[in-house]
Amino acid sequence: MTSWTIQNKRGLDLIGDSHTPDNEPKACVILLHGLKGYKDYGFIPVMAHDLCESGCIVHRFNSSTSGMTNEIETFARPDLFELDTWNRQVEDMRCVIEAIANNKLIGNGLPLFLIGHSRGGGTALLTAGRHHDELSLSGVITINGVNTCCSMEQSRQDEMLKNGFIVSESARTKQALRVSSGWMSEQLDDPEGHDILALAKRIKSAVCVIQGEDDQVVKSEVGIAIANACSTSCHLIPGGDHVLNMRNPSDIASDRSQQLLMVLEIITRFISKHAR
Repeated sequence: MTSWTIQNKRGLDLIGDSHTPDNEPKACVILLHGLKGYKDYGFIPVMAHDLCESGCIVHRFNSSTSGMTNEIETFARPDLFELDTWNRQVEDMRCVIEAIANNKLIGNGLPLFLIGHSRGGGTALLTAGRHHDELSLSGVITINGVNTCCSMEQSRQDEMLKNGFIVSESARTKQALRVSSGWMSEQLDDPEGHDILALAKRIKSAVCVIQGEDDQVVKSEVGIAIANACSTSCHLIPGGDHVLNMRNPSDIASDRSQQLLMVLEIITRFISKHAR
């Protein structure tokens, strides 16, 4: 595993880790976390390791406004978390894609796949949908991905726009994190650019939708809606919760849940089919 830091066009750091297989790689994967997640969260490092073992280069990274560094016990940069928006998420995904294309990160010339968990699934769909004419992707994979950029109640939206921010507590660290009204303003200024399902219909590559049946954060009907928009099927994972029944933190020595093993099998089969 190789650790790296690259800067996006705003001059903010993206912190990442790259996993490289011993043998000739068959594909390159970018793996993105969800809201209040990070590259070392739950199943993400385990999935990166296991996909690498299956023959993929895997890049996992913290988005520039995740608020996270390599100090995983806390949100070390809540000031950056406050700045987070969907546009910034897409910019960061594009930044990693361009770093691969410019040989700043390994994997140039290989079939490229985007994998996003939860909010990261929405980012992957937005990226592939907005930039479908520019990007040469072999596949997009969502794991308990969201199908809307805003599921916030109207009263909460009004509070955000009136006060300039809202406070959202981290269940993990108990920190009171601010979310700026810029998050909402961008969506109001460009509703078409934030319509995940409409943009998903424009994606030219294959799409794989994976959804835990027991996910209490993102319900099964969300995954089904994404799959319908992409004219594909939704892989429902029996007993699967939002984090595929894995603890946080997990590491490569952790026991894999049955749900994670099922998801890994689906993903490796999908990559093998579309890695061309």
